[in-house]
Amino acid sequence: MVATNELEAAKDFTYDRKAEVQAFDDSKLGVKGLLDSGITKIPRMFHSAKLDSSKTLQSDSNSKLSVPIIDLQDIDTNPSSRDEVLDRIRRACKEWGFFQVINHGIPVGALDEMISGIRRFHEQDGEVRKRFYSRDQNKKVRYMSNGTLFRDPAANWRDTIAFFVSPDPPSSEEIPQVCR
Repeated sequence: MVATNELEAAKDFTYDRKAEVQAFDDSKLGVKGLLDSGITKIPRMFHSAKLDSSKTLQSDSNSKLSVPIIDLQDIDTNPSSRDEVLDRIRRACKEWGFFQVINHGIPVGALDEMISGIRRFHEQDGEVRKRFYSRDQNKKVRYMSNGTLFRDPAANWRDTIAFFVSPDPPSSEEIPQVCR
């Protein structure tokens, strides 16, 4: 009988992460494609290093942690407000990596429809989604899984469709029908 750590060493020796990642990317179906295929185990390329269970985040009912909120009210009419908002965005990006924007002027209905369009895109048949799968930085509409798929030690369990609108937005023909 082989000891457990010897089995693990054998698995590490035979595992070819690069080949697994390349095959996943070549499928152009993303994480949704894995789910649609009926997998029952998360592929190893998504496994991350074990968490240190001795370092747990303590829940503190007195904690003042909250998502940074960036208020765009009067940003176009008040120059000092603009500078303050830019500073808050920089700080939120550096310290948190994300933030919430309020008073941006985008109607809630437009935001809801955007989310619905993205959901419709991901619910389409894989062969339809595949047409938009690309890592080409020049494309204005890109569907992919993990921008850092080939660099990070573990892939993130996510798919993304991105629309690059600056400096020139994509034509309506470049946008998936269900997202228009």
